[in-house]
Amino acid sequence: MQTRRIGDTAVSAIGLGGMPMSIEGRPDAQRSIATIHAALEAGITLIDTADAYHLHADEVGHNESLIAGALASYGGDTSEVLVATKGGHLRPGDGSWTQDGSPEYLKRACEASLKRLGVDSIGLYQFHRPDPRVPYADSIGAIRDLLDEGKIQMAGISNADRDQIRQATEILGGRLVSVQNEFSPRFRSSEPELELCAELGLAFLPWSPLGGISRAAGLGSHFAVFAEIGEAHGVSPQQVCLAWLLAKAPVVIPIPGSSRPETIRDSAAAVDLVLSAEEFARLDARA
Repeated sequence: MQTRRIGDTAVSAIGLGGMPMSIEGRPDAQRSIATIHAALEAGITLIDTADAYHLHADEVGHNESLIAGALASYGGDTSEVLVATKGGHLRPGDGSWTQDGSPEYLKRACEASLKRLGVDSIGLYQFHRPDPRVPYADSIGAIRDLLDEGKIQMAGISNADRDQIRQATEILGGRLVSVQNEFSPRFRSSEPELELCAELGLAFLPWSPLGGISRAAGLGSHFAVFAEIGEAHGVSPQQVCLAWLLAKAPVVIPIPGSSRPETIRDSAAAVDLVLSAEEFARLDARA
């Protein structure tokens, strides 16, 4: 498994997004644990989660607890695995997503995540989504405090624009290490943020990185080039998509969500796919 860096920490170039294992349509726990174990066996050392990855109002942190249990039951060494979690999003249980970016809430959420993950310090803690009711500086100030107190080892932000990235960098005193935004062939609005991360040396973690690829093989599909190149290499369109993302910049670390062992194994194999300059240009023009 190839590695890339989040701050001073080397992680697998492909991560595992845990959300599909805990929200609507989630599988049983046994299959989810098998998926996490398959990721570890494939060399994945970055697992992304959040306290808001749950379905019912009374199960906050479902995904964090699931991941902690899967790591504990894995027979191999997990000491190099970085679990990245997030705070600031809430799910009241009616299918909606809300925000609470208040410093008081973020600090309580971090304490709860620490307990669920069974650690003394969270490897990477990310502010999940800006709260329009709370000044962004106040939310990031809470993340700074958590860093200063040693409750978290590294700090990241999610769903942020360029100005918020620069503001967080300043407030954290240069200790911001990552930005997690939606980015995929279907959704490229975060291209400016990706470029800024490359400029600043911040890890860029695309969430939902396979957006649009399920339609890649469709006749006349805007994304058909992913299927065409995949067929030429004997791999899935999903692998081509992840290889394209990896080729965008050395700071990119895709975190495809998965709830099946076979899909995360396929995603992990994307690190071995080398695209030619012509193939990358075709994908980049169509995506």
